[in-house]
Amino acid sequence: MRRQVGAWTLVAVGLAWLAGLAALHSCASLPTPVAQLGVAALALASGAWALWQPRQTWAWALCAGLLAFSQAAWRAEARLHPELHPAWEGRDLLLTGRIDSLPLAVVGQGGVPGWRFEFAVQAVGPSGTALPPEVPPRVMLLAYDAPPITAGEVWRFTARLKRAHGLANPGGFDAELWLFEQGLRATGVVRSATRLEAAPWWEIDAARQRLRRAIRERVADPGMAGVLAALSLGDQNAIAHADWALLRDTGVAHAFSISGLHVTMFAWLAAAGVGAAWRRSGRLCLRVPTPMAARWAGVLAAFGYAVFSGWGVPAQRTVVMLAAVAALRGLGLRWPWPLVLLAAAVVVTAVDPWALMQPGFWLSFGAVGLLMAAGDAPAQGWRAHLMAALRTQAVATVGLAPLSLICFAQLSAVGLLANLVAIPVISFVVTPLALLGGVLPPLWTLAAWVTQALLAWLHLLTALPGVVWWLPAAPLWAQALALLGAALLILRLPWRLRAVGVAMMVPLLFPAVPRPAEGEFELLAPDIGQGNAVLVRTAGHVLLFDAGPSYAPGQDAGERVLLPLLRSMGVGTLDMLMLSHRDGDHVGGAAALMRGLRVTQLRSSLEPSHPLNAAGVPASRCEAGQTWMWDGVRLEVLHPTPAHYGAGLRPNDLSCVLRITAASGHRVLLAGDLEAEQERQLVKREAQAGRDLRADVLLVPHHGSKTSSSAELLAAVQPQVALVQAGYRSRFGHPAPPVLARYQAAGIAVQVSPACGAWRWRSDQALSMALCERDRLRRYWHDRPPPAAGLAGPDAPGLPPDALLPADRVEDAAPAQEFWP
Repeated sequence: MRRQVGAWTLVAVGLAWLAGLAALHSCASLPTPVAQLGVAALALASGAWALWQPRQTWAWALCAGLLAFSQAAWRAEARLHPELHPAWEGRDLLLTGRIDSLPLAVVGQGGVPGWRFEFAVQAVGPSGTALPPEVPPRVMLLAYDAPPITAGEVWRFTARLKRAHGLANPGGFDAELWLFEQGLRATGVVRSATRLEAAPWWEIDAARQRLRRAIRERVADPGMAGVLAALSLGDQNAIAHADWALLRDTGVAHAFSISGLHVTMFAWLAAAGVGAAWRRSGRLCLRVPTPMAARWAGVLAAFGYAVFSGWGVPAQRTVVMLAAVAALRGLGLRWPWPLVLLAAAVVVTAVDPWALMQPGFWLSFGAVGLLMAAGDAPAQGWRAHLMAALRTQAVATVGLAPLSLICFAQLSAVGLLANLVAIPVISFVVTPLALLGGVLPPLWTLAAWVTQALLAWLHLLTALPGVVWWLPAAPLWAQALALLGAALLILRLPWRLRAVGVAMMVPLLFPAVPRPAEGEFELLAPDIGQGNAVLVRTAGHVLLFDAGPSYAPGQDAGERVLLPLLRSMGVGTLDMLMLSHRDGDHVGGAAALMRGLRVTQLRSSLEPSHPLNAAGVPASRCEAGQTWMWDGVRLEVLHPTPAHYGAGLRPNDLSCVLRITAASGHRVLLAGDLEAEQERQLVKREAQAGRDLRADVLLVPHHGSKTSSSAELLAAVQPQVALVQAGYRSRFGHPAPPVLARYQAAGIAVQVSPACGAWRWRSDQALSMALCERDRLRRYWHDRPPPAAGLAGPDAPGLPPDALLPADRVEDAAPAQEFWP
């Protein structure tokens, strides 16, 4: 009985620890220092009571939960500060420090090559001034046209920094969380560079970089070299974007990272080798038994391999579990597998409290838990081994399907077929060859051949219809129910209970997608950086006005923002894609949208020879007077007129202008990049025709530039809310201060996307009920830019006189999207 009580107490403590961390990570802001002291005091009090009354499980659990919350809050506070002062953003700073990560080769706008890397700042200014409190100790930098950069080197950079800021969209990637997890509180672009010291011989990342360079020199195909670097070094960024898309669509991406299986295999080989050598020495066997020596040698080998490969969550979990098993066996204890798994989760999150926020944490622990729960008896014979392997793969595929849908909103229909080949080939052929290639480089060539054959198999699978299922986001209760159902389905239970598990997964697979009522519409202005993209949904139709910018080669708003957003909302077809004009910040994501979704109609002011008009989508010009009804909602094109197309106007002046009117009378006016003169002509035409131009919401023309938002337009439209879609600290200065002042003088509320994130409103609601994504899902690690996020901040106190170099203007040299994977 005492043993059962002890086991349940340990389970309660482990679960309470994880719950305490989850509670902190759901906070919009960190507790005040006084509140943190109060939580710590309560944790100590409950711990003292637990020591006084050891059988009080609730006291142990309360102590663990409060302790997890308190220590994580303290560590989060330390990680958040110091942070870059707003007045230092976009200014030339002299930074001296060390390359603190494996540099990643990137390509910027115009195909300019460069490097992305983490930088540990040691001093600011030419005189080596100690790090001031306004500059964070670790930053992420981009260096274009720079000499080769090696991890561990000491450099002096002239760089322009800005705060850790990302896009905020429903269902989108949380870049600010990613930067926070890495301990990076600013990003920047290098303008000049000087190497001061070479990397020391003991630098691990420098050794990893040398090995990566050797792989690329040996393997001619860059894609195959990237795969081998990912499998041997844990450098997942080395895999090309197109290859990642293939791996994701076939459900085998997990096999191409340093997984628990790879670490375990490495530990087993090390243990076998040490055990064989240990048995040859009678003296060693008398000091330490061979099984114990072999086990701990395997643990040490696994730890070294995990550190060398980047110390990811799957590797951490595996090392901790191997160490726990070795320790328990050494003590003669036999803990049940759930307790060992829970202990590993506690240790991993004690080292890294933010691992709990990573999908890899849940997928890694979920896979191991499912396989342990559904474990088979030892197989005899090749048929039994084959059936056991098939069942193991089926368990992993079915059991992890709900978790994959929750984390990535997609499911591969060919995942089972792909993994049956990929897992054994990668784990037992490619990965060993990639590792042994460090000793015998010709093995890398053989590994590349095998990998090419595997990718060819995966390409064949993706040619099948319906390979990837994209499902809209389901509510939390449906997610929890599906996870429980998946566990019931794979356990060795009666088939009636398994059928119940299948039924529990239905709400996740077929979630109810909310839609506007008949005659009403929903407007969503995503946070896309410097560009325009506005989603309009009626009861049965979807229109996208503009497609956002292109950030860098292979990176655009369509792939990064709009496709994930649309899929999370259950949108599989765009009834109309309207592109206001040809500028890259309005059409940059259009090609990706046409590849990823079914687009029924393209309407634009693009010239007939534009490549997007030849993309296989029925295309037509937008012209004033075009009107149609969708589900009781009226849509009208107000500009340009047919005469404008032959008048030699600039692309901005040809911007399509769309007005949307609900049955309730609420209106929205989307104006593209219309300039002041065309604004005045539009106002004049509508007045002469006796039409009212008033609207409740106005998409601010040309992102709030000085050449738009004329007084005549504002007087005619009289909006209550004006939306500005612009980049954070845009190099173009959008929105311009005089334009903001004009809106404020007219009593118009201005929502700027860097400060608001995605802006969402339904026409059957009051405008006061519109939601900013940064307010809806505020977390303590999120940046809090001022409402006019494009404006320069005040002077920063305490600046070293030689730290800030004179600059011709304050600007950023790269969009924030280039800084994260």
